[in-house]
Amino acid sequence: MASQTPLPAFSAIIVAAGKGLRAGGDTPKQFRTWRGRPVLQHSVDALNAAGCQSIVIVAPTGLHAEALAAAGDAANALTVDGGVTRQESVRAGLDRLTDAKPELVLIHDAARPDLPVEVIERLLASLSTHAGAIPTLPVVDSLAVSSKDGTMAGKADREILRRVQTPQAFRYEDILAAHHSWTGAPDAGDDAQVLMASGGSVALVQGDERLKKITFAEDFADPMTIPQFRVGQGYDVHRLQAGEELWLCGIKLDHDKGLAGHSDADVALHAITDAVLGAIGDGDIGTHFPPSDPQWAGARSGQFLEHAVKLAREAGFALYNLDLTIICEAPKIGPHRPAMRSEVARLTGLSEDAVSIKATTTERLGFTGREEGIAAQAIVGLSKAR
Repeated sequence: MASQTPLPAFSAIIVAAGKGLRAGGDTPKQFRTWRGRPVLQHSVDALNAAGCQSIVIVAPTGLHAEALAAAGDAANALTVDGGVTRQESVRAGLDRLTDAKPELVLIHDAARPDLPVEVIERLLASLSTHAGAIPTLPVVDSLAVSSKDGTMAGKADREILRRVQTPQAFRYEDILAAHHSWTGAPDAGDDAQVLMASGGSVALVQGDERLKKITFAEDFADPMTIPQFRVGQGYDVHRLQAGEELWLCGIKLDHDKGLAGHSDADVALHAITDAVLGAIGDGDIGTHFPPSDPQWAGARSGQFLEHAVKLAREAGFALYNLDLTIICEAPKIGPHRPAMRSEVARLTGLSEDAVSIKATTTERLGFTGREEGIAAQAIVGLSKAR
């Protein structure tokens, strides 16, 4: 959970000048939609939520308006042309902040849109004792050193290696000077290397798996459009009483007692209904058909189940299967199972092979064992298509 302590003042640079060709499409990936918003806007929103004073977006030449639009037209957003290399792009962003002269600055890749505030907190806290700080994660896989011919030449010690993420945090004056004095490779691997080359110390703080980089087309798959599967369960009990009709799974059975309740007291259909409603998070049978409402007196429970299935469909879900267990000593369920499966399949729109109806006893224990009532438990699976 994020700290309630105000963070120190900081500014940020978001590097968003790349073409993002590996992600596919004609639009640079930083401007494409991801989880309902442009990729770039996720980072802008996260930084502003943490109290960022000003944000410089390093944009492709000629696409500054598109960059600002993708940033949600944030009031504190500035733009600057990117360079040929990432190092040149970051230096341009740092120069754009010269007038503001922030004490601290975060440098972030737009392709990492899921930015937890906890990471920002850890980075800024480390700058009280270090000139720079970067989020890292441990390497969990074994590592091999490859020879030129593609064979294993040795192993690397994963205990001393870390995966590096962004944003990377720096004291502004230190990283600005480091970039302007950089004489290394044309494109520095990251800004921490630039700072280290000038003698600055870089702290390693805990990163977050949420900071995964969007690289390929499949990374744009929206969780809201990926097929989802939900499970719901329902449980119901009704008392057996002489003079009442016995309805189970929409089928009327001959028995010396029936189930008492405001409706037809079909304990099996009630359990299935509650399971469906539970799977879509929409209350229970009493929420939709309160026993205090006289219009449901003696009502057939099949309409309750059909209503729940309709609500699931409106929520974008369809029943996948259901498994029902009826708990009673009598009557025997076996002879009625085929008719029950057929009726439940009709009410739910499932094929009969997706409807399981079982019965069990409690070995004469408890209220069902004393034949005082019947209980039912149901589990349903719902699927959501693309």
